Amino acid sequence: MHLEEVPQDKKKFKDGENAPKKVLYVTHADGSYVQTNSAGWEAENVALEQAWEEIDHQLAQEKLNFEKGVSSPIAYYMTKNRMDIGILAAYVNKWQWQVKRHIKPSVFTNLSEKMLQKYAEVFNISIEQLKKPE
Repeated sequence: MHLEEVPQDKKKFKDGENAPKKVLYVTHADGSYVQTNSAGWEAENVALEQAWEEIDHQLAQEKLNFEKGVSSPIAYYMTKNRMDIGILAAYVNKWQWQVKRHIKPSVFTNLSEKMLQKYAEVFNISIEQLKKPE
């Protein structure tokens, strides 16, 4: 892509913020590569907005599941940090089946302080925050 072809379709997200800019490497008129910023193009910005809306929807669902007693706060924070069971299991040094069990409210309430601290550190929150999602 040439420097003059870099898309700059500015898009406002629903919260009024601009779409994130990114660095692209493009060819200059003399054929050399240069860095430039791009505001993206419309299709990309729409896809990003839809992806964030889906994440917001998943977060709301996980919070509702916690409030109803269907799942533990681990599921909420896992979604908030865009993790899956495999990634979270690797971070807390547990098998995936163990993390799945920890998502059950009855198992979560019996976790040791040490295990709760591991989860809190991974999510970069306190144990108190872990026990009660935002």
